[in-house]
Amino acid sequence: MRKPFIAGNWKMFKTTAEAVKFAEDFLKLYEKDDVRVAICAPFTQLAALKKAFEGTGVAIGAQNMHFADNGAFTGEISADMLAEIGVNYCIIGHSERRQYFGETDESVNKKLHQAFAHDIVPILCVGETLEQRDAGREYDVVREQLVRDLEGLSEIQMRHMTIAYEPIWAIGTGRTASPEQANEMCGAIRDIVEELYDTDISCDVTIQYGGSVKPANATELMNMPEIDGALVGGASLKPEEFIQIVNF
Repeated sequence: MRKPFIAGNWKMFKTTAEAVKFAEDFLKLYEKDDVRVAICAPFTQLAALKKAFEGTGVAIGAQNMHFADNGAFTGEISADMLAEIGVNYCIIGHSERRQYFGETDESVNKKLHQAFAHDIVPILCVGETLEQRDAGREYDVVREQLVRDLEGLSEIQMRHMTIAYEPIWAIGTGRTASPEQANEMCGAIRDIVEELYDTDISCDVTIQYGGSVKPANATELMNMPEIDGALVGGASLKPEEFIQIVNF
């Protein structure tokens, strides 16, 4: 039985002081132990959040990392640096990284390998644009991303993988895929994993939905059989909203 996994993606929001205040307020409300919870925050907040959530069951994630061990990559952060802090997860391949910073399936694949090499669990993001969906190509687009992104990953690594289906047309737009649309694509992703690996691994892999998830739609989305959790954007910035999603 896959344990639900709710992860907040704070994107480029909050100072470190605001992040610590969030942790204090959230922990006053948090009592669940049957749901995995993580906060994926900007690099500057990770050490403080690790300390604030120590021993609570709330994990910490980064939003990006470089695929090299070290080097002349000004402005980048390595997996080793994240591991030293005790980061548990890292979002890799988010559509905003692909769109604004030129990330490709090739670089995403390298980052996935690097994350696993440092015992950081990746949250791999895949999804289609509105134009691709309207053209009926959403399945082909997501399948191509997965084939390229997962190349060379072992069966053991795949068992620990989290995949987040984030239709690009639903990220930060207020427009959400219907529960049926989200469930259908999460099921298709599971089928693709089965094709690339085997049935056991496809049953083990955690598949989240992301894209304008909020308290009003969380329960319906999370009750879908193929959806194992959510990657939450704006609604993860307020403790009282994020806890409602965690308590779906």
